[in-house]
Amino acid sequence: MTESAPLTRRTLVQIGGVSAAGAGALLLAACTPQGSGASGDGSGNGNGGSATVALSSIPVGGAVSAQLGSTPIVVAQPSAGTVVAFSAVCTHAGCTVAPQGKEFDCPCHGSRFDGTTGDVINGPASTPLTKLKANISGDKVTVTQ
Repeated sequence: MTESAPLTRRTLVQIGGVSAAGAGALLLAACTPQGSGASGDGSGNGNGGSATVALSSIPVGGAVSAQLGSTPIVVAQPSAGTVVAFSAVCTHAGCTVAPQGKEFDCPCHGSRFDGTTGDVINGPASTPLTKLKANISGDKVTVTQ
């Protein structure tokens, strides 16, 4: 008998037999890094809650990484006082994108996304990042799905 291997995205896809909603949740969970510094509601899931980020921590023309439950997100400030937020889960293979100036770059396969719109700049990803709701109140930015 062989040692059991950890459950991977590929294994989940190969297993099949899971509802579309369940498969999406499982695949997202399989792609999420563990132990990331959370700034969310502590709910432990990416299906609700909110994340709070200090507006002053987001550079104008740049972005920061945060967590919405267990989902990695990016929060950008394209111009002073304007914020946008996106899931940081790359639409190509589920890796976590990182802010790089005015764009989000995926370290796995080189996909690049526009930091203002979430649109693909360079593939292999062909679908934009999932947009989230971002609201400013004082010096706090609250992000929800």
